Amino acid sequence: MAADHLLAVFFLLYTLFSCHPHAFSYPLCTDSRAPIKVEKPINFCSYSASESGCCDSVKDVQLHERFQAFNVSDTACASILKSILCSACNQYSAQLFQVHSGLRDVPVLCNSINVAQKQTHFNTAASIDFCKQVWDICGNISILDSPFVPSKQGRTVSAHLKRLTYQWRSWKDFCEEFGGPSDSDEGGVCFDGESVSFKNGEAPQHPPSLCLEKIGNGAYLNLIPHPDGSNRVFLSSQQGKIWLADVPDVGSTDILGIVESRPFLDITDQVLFDTEFGLMGMAFHPNFTNNGRFFLSFNCDKMKHQGCFGRCLCNTDVNCDPTMVDVDNGIQPCRYHSVIAEFAVDVTAPKPSMAKRAKPLEVRRILTMGLPYGGAHAGQLLFGPADGYLYMTTGDGAHKDDPYNFAQNKKSLLGKILRFDVDNIPSEKEINDLGLWGNYSIPRDNPYVEDKELGPEIWALGFRNPWRCSFDSERPSYFICGDPGQDDYEEIDIVTKGGNYGWRVYEGFLHFHPQLSPGGSTSPTSINPIFPVMGYTHSEINNNIGSASIIGGYFYRSLADPCMYGRYIFMDLYGEAMWAGSEHPLNSGNFTSSRIGFRCANDSPIPCNITTGSSSSPSLGFVFSFAQDNRKDLYILTSKGIYRVTRPSRCNLKCSKEIVTSTSHSSSPMSIKLRRGSSRFNYIGFLVFFVLVL
Repeated sequence: MAADHLLAVFFLLYTLFSCHPHAFSYPLCTDSRAPIKVEKPINFCSYSASESGCCDSVKDVQLHERFQAFNVSDTACASILKSILCSACNQYSAQLFQVHSGLRDVPVLCNSINVAQKQTHFNTAASIDFCKQVWDICGNISILDSPFVPSKQGRTVSAHLKRLTYQWRSWKDFCEEFGGPSDSDEGGVCFDGESVSFKNGEAPQHPPSLCLEKIGNGAYLNLIPHPDGSNRVFLSSQQGKIWLADVPDVGSTDILGIVESRPFLDITDQVLFDTEFGLMGMAFHPNFTNNGRFFLSFNCDKMKHQGCFGRCLCNTDVNCDPTMVDVDNGIQPCRYHSVIAEFAVDVTAPKPSMAKRAKPLEVRRILTMGLPYGGAHAGQLLFGPADGYLYMTTGDGAHKDDPYNFAQNKKSLLGKILRFDVDNIPSEKEINDLGLWGNYSIPRDNPYVEDKELGPEIWALGFRNPWRCSFDSERPSYFICGDPGQDDYEEIDIVTKGGNYGWRVYEGFLHFHPQLSPGGSTSPTSINPIFPVMGYTHSEINNNIGSASIIGGYFYRSLADPCMYGRYIFMDLYGEAMWAGSEHPLNSGNFTSSRIGFRCANDSPIPCNITTGSSSSPSLGFVFSFAQDNRKDLYILTSKGIYRVTRPSRCNLKCSKEIVTSTSHSSSPMSIKLRRGSSRFNYIGFLVFFVLVL
């Protein structure tokens, strides 16, 4: 009888481990052994000695040799291939490589198509697109001894079929074979470029949805925290007004404290306002609390605004003749200008930080640049947190194709990130010798010092229209920008000194072929482009209308939603899609991004406009910018108002790291429920114990 009981128990254990969808929700390597503690760090697939993993030094060398055999020179593809290979070292590699159904050559790659087909809990707009990222990045790259060989062809694929695009008709076919869903309810586990980590036997958690609260109704382009460290912010409209506002605490019932009729500054009479023109940028001097200085970037029309004149950005220095440039919608070349001007607060305040008004007239004109076209010209201003210099973003100026190749022209200031010293007034000799465009000095470590062909103001080049950049508040060296594409790809770039980001030789990772090119072209072999760290294709937004334009965001550093901490959040202009990007390993520059959902808090101070057919997804309208205040809370500035990221529990979202109190949420902090994975593990443990005592 005892033998029968023992056999029954072993049969039950076998069933639990081999048939249950969560059977492998515990650390297990592909050889069905338990992970090991690494005595000393390994070199190729590095993880710290304090972690458990499935690779020793011998396995690490083998993986490195396999990686070298790929013979991939493209850095972006090589990085993603390395992450896929090294997933074999993860302590949950048995789950990733589906050991229970036969060992795979590559892990199951997270794929949003599978998720959508299963109607899982990711159908709130969250999706995992790592499989498609592999296709987008490596699709046209030759990979020797490729791990991505169609199963029906085995290892007999000839050399000319080493590209993914030669082996499959589309990314959907590719992901049909190598992709799979990440769904804890269905037991699916997949690899998204990051280290998989289960807790108490549960499936890995991917970025959750964001919970938003609406605290303002106005449409603003910029929100800048007050330099005094308070809860006050400066808001600016594209028309040319700036307001000083009080920000309520997260979770309070208060709304943004702003008096529209009493602006901090009104320069609407100096600003050209139109779809792509207006007051574009605002930056406050690092020592604003003592000197009251701030800087604005705006557009003017020389036919209407006094003082609106400057050199044309189409000139002989950049091989451009303004008389040869077509009239743009009835506007002659360089009738419109981009301006940087310095302003100051009203001196009647006891000290600058207490000022509630600014002087209406500018203190100093920094520069004025004539725009050849009426297209993308960016215009954001930021002070570098580490160096104190003023940065400005500029677009290529064109509606399409960058016909004069301004973004790649090292003498042109279009399609660039510029960097100025606005604290030291230059001498007339310095202005003439360097050919400066205005009243500023050049930081001594600007890239032109090393590249004499580069304009002295240029910090980085090769952008189409960098729209919203930010410095990471915890890592000031991380300067990250969104750069809209034209036909296919929207990108996120980490900007470094002297970096060339490819446009218009490349759009994202793809070669770009302009229809019009009177200004000549740049050979791909003549540049060393830095490719995006994240992004998305236009078809990922809407197959009918595609993407509008990427909106660069911020690394989330608030404690309001601890489950999003450290992720980079960005969106599309249409306001329907949001992404969270994760970097692994930290400081590596290796990012993966996942599309995530967003909801409106049930108790939002201002009720949200809800998307048709949804019970909780807010209709944001057009997304203009992201912003961050002194408390590091994250804001989304849209055509329908100002939204702030708040606690997940206010949207009935779960975040295991959130401390929910009885005053902030109806759930009691003492009502702890056993997690399914934990209880299953305990049940299995009880059965093992039962076997041992029989």
